[in-house]
Amino acid sequence: MIFKPDLEQINAFWQRLEQTLDQLLQSQQGMQFDAENLLNTYRDSLQKIDRNLTFHFEQEHEEGPVEMIFGCDGYPESIHSVLSLVGAAPNLDGISIRAFNHRHDPVPSCVNMGDEFCDIDDFWCSVKTVNGKMQLTVYLQDAPRILEMDPRVEAVMIFLDALIGEYELMTRIWALDWCDLPRDPVDFGLIPLRQLRDAFDKLKDDVKPVGITLH
Repeated sequence: MIFKPDLEQINAFWQRLEQTLDQLLQSQQGMQFDAENLLNTYRDSLQKIDRNLTFHFEQEHEEGPVEMIFGCDGYPESIHSVLSLVGAAPNLDGISIRAFNHRHDPVPSCVNMGDEFCDIDDFWCSVKTVNGKMQLTVYLQDAPRILEMDPRVEAVMIFLDALIGEYELMTRIWALDWCDLPRDPVDFGLIPLRQLRDAFDKLKDDVKPVGITLH
């Protein structure tokens, strides 16, 4: 079932952003924004549209354009909300609007998750199709029982966005599993996570778009 967001709430969000855009841009320090109260207001407004909506800012170079990227935290039922929100976006000076995290080149080799640095080479994976559905398994040392408690899980999701793109991650992967890394990954038939893009691209056209199920 597709959730239909409220157009009035969407328009109210963009009006609020337009009214405060100068304040937001003036708070920019380097590649960060120091306007937490304002950012929290945006988050609250998005939650009223769809509780799964998220946003973040990206800027490749300090003097380059600022991108405001909207997503839905991996929930495929909210894809329509993201597209509706971005489709209603006005033209904004100083900022561009984008739906979902796209593939990145080069793929980051390391992600800083607070106090923990997560290296892409610490993770292995396998990807296959079963009955026309694509299944991805990520292997790591001491796989967590509670995914939300391990910063490595969030790091892997960042790597996956960069490797295959957030939209295709949600619509092509049927199931994403997490397992303990075997002693010899190669003998076990695994590939390094950084090689996932090529393996995924060889399989993706053979599966129908689906929603992701996390295990």
